[in-house]
Amino acid sequence: MEQAINAINNIIWSNALIILCLATGIYFSFATGFLQIRYLKDMTRLLFRSSSSTKGVSSFQAFALALSGRIGTGNIAGVATAIAMGGPGAVFWMWLIAFLGSASAYVEATLGQIYKEVKDGQYRGGPAFYIEKGLGVKWYAILFAIATILATAVFLPGVQSNSIAQSSQTAFGIPVEYMGLGLVLLLGLIIIGGVKRIAKVAEVVVPFMAGGYIILALSIIAIHFREIPEVFMLIVRSAFNFEPAFAGVIGMAVAWGVKRGIYSNEAGQGTAPHAAAAAEVSHPAKQGLVQAFSVYVDTLFVCTATAFMILFTSKYNIQHPEGGYIVENIPGIEIGPAYTQHAIAAHFPLIGGPAVAIALLFFAFTTIMAYYYMAETNLSYLDRKGKHKWLVWVLRILILTATYYGTVRTAEVAWTLGDIGVGLMAWLNLIALLLLRKPALKALKDYSQQKKAGKDPVFNAEEHGISGASHWKADAGLKG
Repeated sequence: MEQAINAINNIIWSNALIILCLATGIYFSFATGFLQIRYLKDMTRLLFRSSSSTKGVSSFQAFALALSGRIGTGNIAGVATAIAMGGPGAVFWMWLIAFLGSASAYVEATLGQIYKEVKDGQYRGGPAFYIEKGLGVKWYAILFAIATILATAVFLPGVQSNSIAQSSQTAFGIPVEYMGLGLVLLLGLIIIGGVKRIAKVAEVVVPFMAGGYIILALSIIAIHFREIPEVFMLIVRSAFNFEPAFAGVIGMAVAWGVKRGIYSNEAGQGTAPHAAAAAEVSHPAKQGLVQAFSVYVDTLFVCTATAFMILFTSKYNIQHPEGGYIVENIPGIEIGPAYTQHAIAAHFPLIGGPAVAIALLFFAFTTIMAYYYMAETNLSYLDRKGKHKWLVWVLRILILTATYYGTVRTAEVAWTLGDIGVGLMAWLNLIALLLLRKPALKALKDYSQQKKAGKDPVFNAEEHGISGASHWKADAGLKG
């Protein structure tokens, strides 16, 4: 069974996907005039500029909901895995994929907004919607919806719950079975309340969890302030094979840096457009820019904080591709959150394990919440007429079961299944983004022109020859 899973993962995560991710990010960076830099001020300003409505959530709630999906175990265990498999140079490739991915994140989130629709009294949207309405290829949209439901309801929850259970057992001695039951109970209470309850929980928890973790990391970075240039140069040298000690893993640095970068920030994967579509805004580009900023928060802030803590304290091992270790600073320690726990414990012995366990609880749990919302949105797409409402309860039981099962299975299998889910969605969505790029680019140009004219941008899809965007007609009654 494990051999079959690994074989499928190797096919999906071949060099072709890594090249596609990088090429897509590079293309959209140039096509948007490097909006990652030009619109940075707008990204932060737009965070708090819209309010929720009866149909949609506010920009900040959509940002928090998307960020709850982006910030997860990949920010702690994923960074540690990237360093263990690819050396410090993997961190550079995580940075690069985040910078380039910010442009991809803008495109997919803007498309999610352009092609959203109202269903069951609330906004619904995402890749399945824009593939059908924008490309007019329904079978492709159905394929993405099915793949997303499998990924977010079956494959990915176990990665998050496994990290929670393992770190809690290490830090507090809580049996994984008990933690699994606790997660299922709490998750069940939240997801039954629908998108509004999920968004409200994310709005409160996400800033608290990310802010608290970054403050802890900054305190350790401050202690090593003088070493920042040295660690930064170590990362850069290792990324380009200029560090002899890590010369044997240069290829792995690129592969694992890109893989864990995509897993962490999810740019181009097709997850964030679901949350982006739920926002109430007057112009699609507004939410696109907000979601582009969420990639920075995830990777450039949270992942970098984890990486610097690990590298400052040298609490890591690096595996050689052919077996054994190139570096073994902490013998006998498994790859994963333990690296971060040891890094924190090096300065704060009493809170190392508990701090990471608590951070993982918040990070990973909110990610599972976001996964449920994505799965429900794609189920809603498949059941457009709402004739099979009982399927929502099947979905809830499915994700709760996957969450519990993830706490008791091995971490290696959990991560491999998670990689398959991420890779499958990324393949389908990235191809769709390249084929459907024009509406998103038109929206950015329109937003920029209205801003230069001193207006608060509003959008009319018909003026730009965009069909299938029923929400963005002249008489749509938009809210700023």
